[in-house]
Amino acid sequence: MKLKAITIAILLATSTAVTIAADEKAAADTKVTPLNTAATANKAWQYTPVQRPDIPAVKQKAWVRSPIDAFVLAKLEQKNLKPSQDADRATYIRRATLDTWGVIPTPEEVHAFVNDKSPNAYEKLADRLLSSPHFGERQARRWLDLARYADSAGFQNDNTRPNNYRYRDYVINAFNSDKPFDRFIKEQIAGDELFPDSQEAKIATGFLAGYPDNSNSRDLVQRKYQIATDMTDTVGETFLASTIGCARCHNHKADRVSQKEYFQLQAFFANTSFDEKVPAQKGEAELAYEKQQAAYRAATKDIRDKQKAILDTVREAGVKYHKERYLTDSRESIFKPEAQWTPLDRWVNFRLKSVSTENDVVQYLRLTAEDKDSPDYNPENVEKWKQYQKLTAELRKFDKQRPERGSLFYTAATELGHPDAPPTHVRFGGVHEAPLDPVEPGIPALWANGAKVEIKPTATSSGRRTALANWLASENNPLTARVFVNRVWSQYFANGIISTVADFGRAGQKPTHPELLDYLSADFVKNGWSIKQLHRQILLSSVYRQSSAERADVAAADPDNKLLAVYPRKRLEAEQIRDSLLAASGRLEDKLGGPAVFPKVPSNFSAGNLWTASNDPHDQNRRSIYTFVRRSVPYPLTQNFDPADPSQAHHKRNVTTTPLQALALFNSDVVLNWSQALAGRVIREAGTDETAQLNRLYEILFARTPSKAERATLKEFLDRQEKIILARNSGDKADSKNDGKFEVAVPTGLKANQTVNPIRAAALVDLVHTVANSNDFAYRF
Repeated sequence: MKLKAITIAILLATSTAVTIAADEKAAADTKVTPLNTAATANKAWQYTPVQRPDIPAVKQKAWVRSPIDAFVLAKLEQKNLKPSQDADRATYIRRATLDTWGVIPTPEEVHAFVNDKSPNAYEKLADRLLSSPHFGERQARRWLDLARYADSAGFQNDNTRPNNYRYRDYVINAFNSDKPFDRFIKEQIAGDELFPDSQEAKIATGFLAGYPDNSNSRDLVQRKYQIATDMTDTVGETFLASTIGCARCHNHKADRVSQKEYFQLQAFFANTSFDEKVPAQKGEAELAYEKQQAAYRAATKDIRDKQKAILDTVREAGVKYHKERYLTDSRESIFKPEAQWTPLDRWVNFRLKSVSTENDVVQYLRLTAEDKDSPDYNPENVEKWKQYQKLTAELRKFDKQRPERGSLFYTAATELGHPDAPPTHVRFGGVHEAPLDPVEPGIPALWANGAKVEIKPTATSSGRRTALANWLASENNPLTARVFVNRVWSQYFANGIISTVADFGRAGQKPTHPELLDYLSADFVKNGWSIKQLHRQILLSSVYRQSSAERADVAAADPDNKLLAVYPRKRLEAEQIRDSLLAASGRLEDKLGGPAVFPKVPSNFSAGNLWTASNDPHDQNRRSIYTFVRRSVPYPLTQNFDPADPSQAHHKRNVTTTPLQALALFNSDVVLNWSQALAGRVIREAGTDETAQLNRLYEILFARTPSKAERATLKEFLDRQEKIILARNSGDKADSKNDGKFEVAVPTGLKANQTVNPIRAAALVDLVHTVANSNDFAYRF
């Protein structure tokens, strides 16, 4: 056994030496021009401290509204390219509203901006957009992608996590209140340590708790390792844009991060557990939940007491049986006297308590009553099991009285009231059963720039996450500000300044405008890490105002538009499409926050009790950020439009084009209902004049009116569709499935005194449905 360990250590050391040598050779072969003259020759500029560069001199000074523009224009002038003219105001407000709010603007908002002749019209628009609660909802969706947010745990059972909406609401509120990004980081990494009296800060640690989880895992020590691995990888990718997870199994093949350094980073989380039963402060929602829960418990008390009495007869044996099902190393901790617990034993036993439920005893009763081949079979339990099943059937009759959504608790990180942490080991090949040398917390040298983190344990905590959070949020950290600024830039321009937003390393793409990234990063920190100020700078820049019209000279000189001589068109994301369709129909609910909701799904969507649509139309029409995210059962309407994968940090939305996308919208009863509502809205607001109706439809969806050619095409469609509908519903050709009945989809929501030709109105619904599925709607220009 000793020889095997020595062999593994030699192999690891050899592998480390070879990989580091290869990395050093690769560094020598890679020519990187550092921005800072003080940067070392063998270190890429992104790993050197951020320094604000000088704003470049340009020829077309009149185009420069912001220093941002000077950096972009300098690159264009080097290629003898000119920037594009400004987009018209209607296009700009639609673009800016979609980017900041995630929904299309109303025609009234468009008209107000287009007609605003004041010199600060753009500034007023930017301030209005940034001050709206919708800004937080839109930006939160981006951050939740990174936080692998879901309302369920995943794996086989995919259990609901009823507390998770509190973390989602925390993120929304953080963006709306312009919480400084450095504070935002600290709360999510170590809110329980840094701000122990703040419920908000402790809820923020839900960022770490978002990992997929298998409560049925019988190896609790392995589960601890897997959870720590998830947190390490997520922090490395999200805040540092580093594929740190590669170093878990071997020294990083591209970046100089050794396997030892990976586990030193993981050691910051060695003492971290998660308590899902922290009592929440009681607001209106909690009091309503508590009242409903109390009524349910009162109504079912007799049944539940009888069930408990049955289970109590086998409880001791059932709990023991459940504990014995765990693997050897877990059982060593579980059956050890508490007085002898090590830090690892504490973690294992707290985890056991967290995942154990009354159902463990129920399953033992079932086993001993039904499985005659089991050594635990007990004929005395047969009748008990029958009685328990009868009581369960009685209890189900009261299901509708149970609280459907919400919770009286929140989830928070905890160190279980102790400063000492379980040891962290390097793992041979990343395998948890093959521990090698122990390591202490540390930052990989590639990022640290010589910085040393100072860990100060307290009476109740190791202080490790506090040290990590302080380093991540330090203005001397070379990556945090750059990475976040690059993500924000990517929101507005489809690609980041470094297009591989998740990878700033050698395997990633080179920056198109490195000086601009450093300027924005330095300014971001100088402005108190203000997220809204960063967004405002971009919104008001000339580069953001540009037209997206194609240009032959740009296509020839810069086919990928990396230099941004043209504003990049971009397809709307899944949530933007759904929310904008809802907004256009006039049905979008503006309620902020609260437990996740279940919109309607197709009748053939077989998800059992994992997806029960709400009967409340207000819930059905909430923004997509409030839709329940079940890892095993994605919401079908948006699934075809490349939503985030909640199983891991999701850095950038893919853009695919498939027939399923068009089919999903055309064949969806929900979308057809929205089209009927939008057609009704058009008639209500435009009256009976058909030209006015078509103008209003385009104003709602596209922030413009149709051209003369488009208007002619639209009217031709109406005429043709009217004939088709009439033919389908004529007496001699009526659909036999409808028993000859006259059936058409007509506009909904009309005023009581409004009468329409049902055939022509049905044609309008079809027109609305078609136009809403066009590229003009699905893209922002």
